[in-house]
Amino acid sequence: MSRPRRAPLALPPWLAHALRAQRGPVPWNAVLRGALAGGPLLLVAVVSGRPSVGVLAALGAMLAGINDRPGSRRAAVQRLGVPALAGAVGLLVGTYAGQYAGAVVLTLLLTALGLLAGAMSAVGPVSSGAGTQLLVAAAIGAGMPLPEPGWERALAYLAGAGWLLALRLALPTPAILTAGDYRFDGERDAVAAVYDAIAALLDAVGTPAAVARRAALTAALDHAQDALAGPRLRRFASSSAERRLHAQYTAALPLAEAATALAWAGDTVVGRASEGPRRLATAVRGNTATGPLPAPARSAPALRALDDALLRAAETFDRGGDPHNLHTRRRTLGSLVRLGLGSGGREYGLRVALSFGAAAAVAQALHHQHWYWLPATAVFLVKPDLGPLVSRVLCRAAGTVLGAVLFAGFAAVLPRPEGLIALVAVSGALIPVATRHFAAQTAVVTVLVLALVMVGGDPQASWSRIAETLLACAIVLIVGHLPMPRGQRGGGVRARLTEACTAAHAYLAHVLDEARTPGAGPGAGGPSPSSGASTPNGVTVSVGAALPGETDERAARWTLRREAYRSLAGARAAIALSGAELPALARHTEGTDEIAAVLERLVDTTTACAVHLDDTGRLGRRHTERLTALLDELARHRRHVDISLPAPPPAPDLIRKPGLTA
Repeated sequence: MSRPRRAPLALPPWLAHALRAQRGPVPWNAVLRGALAGGPLLLVAVVSGRPSVGVLAALGAMLAGINDRPGSRRAAVQRLGVPALAGAVGLLVGTYAGQYAGAVVLTLLLTALGLLAGAMSAVGPVSSGAGTQLLVAAAIGAGMPLPEPGWERALAYLAGAGWLLALRLALPTPAILTAGDYRFDGERDAVAAVYDAIAALLDAVGTPAAVARRAALTAALDHAQDALAGPRLRRFASSSAERRLHAQYTAALPLAEAATALAWAGDTVVGRASEGPRRLATAVRGNTATGPLPAPARSAPALRALDDALLRAAETFDRGGDPHNLHTRRRTLGSLVRLGLGSGGREYGLRVALSFGAAAAVAQALHHQHWYWLPATAVFLVKPDLGPLVSRVLCRAAGTVLGAVLFAGFAAVLPRPEGLIALVAVSGALIPVATRHFAAQTAVVTVLVLALVMVGGDPQASWSRIAETLLACAIVLIVGHLPMPRGQRGGGVRARLTEACTAAHAYLAHVLDEARTPGAGPGAGGPSPSSGASTPNGVTVSVGAALPGETDERAARWTLRREAYRSLAGARAAIALSGAELPALARHTEGTDEIAAVLERLVDTTTACAVHLDDTGRLGRRHTERLTALLDELARHRRHVDISLPAPPPAPDLIRKPGLTA
């Protein structure tokens, strides 16, 4: 008689996260940029007799390289440039504060800087990178003794980051080889990925994989929006090729809407339904014509919407592009300030300020010249973008030990300075690959920084760096578990979930307003929302030129739908991160994943309502019953979870109206 097989031992979430690594192809273009960034800059500076300038330039290139992620050139300008400018300001402030302020005043100043940078990081990914570089550079400026004045240090730092950005803008990427268009490498691939994600969702309709495929479609749309909406000299696309690409992205929105409605209905669709979006993806990647597109069956409202969207997309692809609105959110200055001063910004700002200030105070109390390592390490350890707290601490400690041991071995055998310069170049090339795991990234960065400071004249300091890293780990762990005022724990999750809830309600209210509008239905424009409208969370919805068959109401609806799904994705990521913390921290956000799941079903149902409304001019009983049930369920969750959310629209007032049910 065989013994029953034991279930595999499940690791606790905080440990499982520490052992998890991202996967994917090697970004060879980013590897090449990393190899050409810090190493050559350091070589030129050493040959010129200014090694300390080369150290600062290589540091700027290294920190920019950490932010050098896949995407379009236009998005890279903002993603690399804004943090580099913040880092230069931090270096300038830190240098002059370190020269003219005493230890107590300097510590208070750095603590206040940590509070500002932490609150600023709650605004978004670019702001988070800017806050990190601001603090790291301030610690380096105050704690690294260099002969250059503050302004020269800042210029050298900017030159290093600017050199990497220039490489990002100038060097071709593999996508160019496919499309033959140097200008739109990341943009074209991002738009094509949206059509691929639509096809994948259509293939998964009626299966358990549909939920994950819908989330993947949201991620693809977010990435394409970011790729196309980066900074530009003109407000609108300036070339016919760029206008065409914008129109191709906009043409994907009704397809995504119809595919989501089909996934909500759960009825399996025929295989040829996904063939059309795949042909559109191929046309975008190769910058070619679409050819004939297979028409899906028209037996249901969502299938008819899919067929109509394919016809409009084919027309858009054939006739070229007009300057379409990208249906992106435009935040006002007031909304950005509210994000920084909200619960998420306050909690993170307080945690960063305490960790950074305490690390700076302890480092200065140790009375050694190069005390920047301790507060700079604390900045990375307190950054939630890199994983749960304990996972970050474990990975940082392991990576620092490994990197210090490796560097000690290299330093014993490599000639100086040429061997160390080569080590900087190799480490820079490895950063894009090492970013897949925080421990690997820490090991590579440790080797690179130790090589830089040795070229700059600092003696071998591997073992002291290990001790300082472990001390920073202890400081951040203590600060991360300090008791906080009631309602401040889980502030980041609470802010993201509140934003998602508000965006979902705005989207639902807009669709139901369309249902109330006389003449709503196929081709009905309804009243125009003029040139823009504001959602309750301070996001401006702008309406640009319309696609064939697109009305202003429908364009505004797509913008609200994009905002709802994007906000939900951010909330889901924050909740998953919080759930992988130690139980003492994870308990503060218990039950939030259920709220996010209800919100996702609510937004999916709203999308299905919109498609049905376009086809029939009214909402079906199944839609109204599902909306009522979801709003009631959301209200129950609000009562049982210790998180303050905006009250949902009352179901009887919004849905149970005469004439809204078939």
